[in-house]
Amino acid sequence: MVENIYEKSREGRRGLRPAGEKLAQVAPEEELEGKYLREESPRLPQVSLPELVRHYTELSQMNYGVDSGFYPLGSCTMKYNPKLGGESAQKREFSDVHPLRDEDLCQGDLALIYRLGEILKGIAGMEGVTLQPAAGAGGELAGMLIIRRYQRERGDLGKRREILLPDSAHGTNPASANIAGFEVREVESNERGTIDVEKLRSVVGEKTAGIMLTIPNTLGIFESEIRRIADIVHRAGGLCYMDGANMNALLGKCRPGDMGMDIMHFNLHKTFATPHGGGGPGAGPLAVTEELLPYLPLPTVEKDEEEDRYYLDWDRPDSIGKVSDFYGNFGVMVRALSYILALGDEGLEKVSENAVLNANYLKEKLKDTYEVPYPDLCKHEFVASGAEIGPGEVDTRDIAKRLLDYGFHPPTVYFPLIVKEALMIEPTETETKETLDAFVRALKEIACEAERSPDLLEQAPVNTPVRRLDQTKAARSPVLREQWEEEG
Repeated sequence: MVENIYEKSREGRRGLRPAGEKLAQVAPEEELEGKYLREESPRLPQVSLPELVRHYTELSQMNYGVDSGFYPLGSCTMKYNPKLGGESAQKREFSDVHPLRDEDLCQGDLALIYRLGEILKGIAGMEGVTLQPAAGAGGELAGMLIIRRYQRERGDLGKRREILLPDSAHGTNPASANIAGFEVREVESNERGTIDVEKLRSVVGEKTAGIMLTIPNTLGIFESEIRRIADIVHRAGGLCYMDGANMNALLGKCRPGDMGMDIMHFNLHKTFATPHGGGGPGAGPLAVTEELLPYLPLPTVEKDEEEDRYYLDWDRPDSIGKVSDFYGNFGVMVRALSYILALGDEGLEKVSENAVLNANYLKEKLKDTYEVPYPDLCKHEFVASGAEIGPGEVDTRDIAKRLLDYGFHPPTVYFPLIVKEALMIEPTETETKETLDAFVRALKEIACEAERSPDLLEQAPVNTPVRRLDQTKAARSPVLREQWEEEG
């Protein structure tokens, strides 16, 4: 257990400032207005420099990420992030650019945004793109607002108030549709885990504004009847939106535009390798068909071919407006373009091939120990169930907690909701066979432990710096400040 740094504090102890080192110039208190002054100085720990360095080093060792080990978090695509992207994003030419700089002084940055947008249009098979949304959910909301504007321009918004959603949809999908002012109507899956086309026919109609699809879906299964689904929705007057969070399975293999999709978002941080988690950073570019170009958020980055310069197009009277500050999360764009250019077309195609191979390898290795309710060929991920593991008191949460003792981050659990005690496993393309085999051994050993000593699983994790937490209390009664602050 890491000792609280305040417990290490000793009056008068501090780090040594090397001779000749200048501190930043700070205005003396008498030159500041009273509203900028604290009533009391902050209570900071007084520690030596080695103690401070060790404290933060110990904290870093308690954390877990893709640089630490295998992170099979289903649907989140937590794959290894090449350091090349980070090095590119940290170059001063990119990191120091100010968003209010004149267009003529940031032509290189605008060129980068434009080039990435053109590449994403090619991957999507669509004619327009905006890189402005700062997250996947932001892309979803922008897409829903575009559908809303499209239906309004046709005079249909008054009656077209429904967005259709499969029961295996990503959790942000219904929220995005609802925030945009739509009602959500669920479409049931069939026994294969894909959309039941006949049930879709029964719910689509004059109230349908559009449908939101995740392809491959959250079970890791490709919607093999996607063209029929798109035709049904289009004939009813609706649009087809694709949640592109699972594009890691499709790169170079198929294009959403060719499948009948009208709008889709990318998760640059997932598919194109930016470190993410804990709330960011992210980017959710949105691609659209030609018919929807007028509604894209403003400004868009355009190229004047005659003058060979890039500019921001604010003259878009039908635009849904801005959906993010300035022009998007630029650092993520730099990382994504570095990743794409480093791999090239063939490399991106290999990404998907290896992601699908790894997922199916794990599924086949685990299916005799853990139930796999939808056993067909999967894409980048699959969903197993912990319902039949051990006696009745052992559940998926216990399995996930015990995985921490084996040095693995748990997969996504209890999602999608259509699988009881779900374990949603996505190995990504970057893991070796040896790592996958070790993960399989751990899950099989945990299944044996559940039979021999279920109490062990119920207490897990036992070998981590922090033992099992009361998750319900943590959610309902979070401690947001240090105790010493509350005591004055």
